[in-house]
Amino acid sequence: MLGEVGRNVLMITPDTGRLAWEARTSTTLAVLGTSFLVAYSVLVLLPDLEGPLLLLTAAVLIATWVVFAIDMLARVVLSDRGRRGHFLLTRPLDVLALFMPLFRALRVVTLLRHIPLFAGGSGTAVRSSVGAHAVVYAAVFVYVIALATLQAERGAEGATITTFGDAVWWSLVTITTVGYGDTYPVTDAGRFLAVLLMGGGLVIVGTTSAIVVSYIGERVAAARASSDDAQPPSSASSAS
Repeated sequence: MLGEVGRNVLMITPDTGRLAWEARTSTTLAVLGTSFLVAYSVLVLLPDLEGPLLLLTAAVLIATWVVFAIDMLARVVLSDRGRRGHFLLTRPLDVLALFMPLFRALRVVTLLRHIPLFAGGSGTAVRSSVGAHAVVYAAVFVYVIALATLQAERGAEGATITTFGDAVWWSLVTITTVGYGDTYPVTDAGRFLAVLLMGGGLVIVGTTSAIVVSYIGERVAAARASSDDAQPPSSASSAS
């Protein structure tokens, strides 16, 4: 009987080993993502960097990649057999972080889960959490894309994105779908980053729209409930 109960618990809560690992390592990985973001910023914004500071920056970048690779391997191994492929398919950003450094910086967003305002399951808490994650994701995403684009475009023939200010301006007008056209990438890497930025803009717009619709729906439901409570008793009830 105890064996049957154990099997039922496993069926209800799959991947318990992986979930326990993620709970223990999420904050550490978020801090490492922040360290990577700082090191990558130094590398791109100070192109003439040399000496011990360059070695330290390179060491931080390499160390974060190694830790993220070990973490991904551990999470795959700790996932239940038969669900490892599902895990990889549902964690595209984590997989991309192994091959594209800019996605490692997004792990800093996981620090938001420790803010008490975003705890709980109420509509307000959920909307606050989703909204805050969307804003921070957008800010980090734009910043890292700007850095990567500057690194790819700077020095290219005919480049219009040659300073960090140019890169940030281009990122902002692209993700907001304004697209003035005064700055644009000319390299293949820069254009690939532009595609990622456009896709991220669509996701952010969709998330914002969903939050607004959810808020309006909740307010309408609350207004209807208040109206129903304020209605006078029916005539049948009065007669009785």
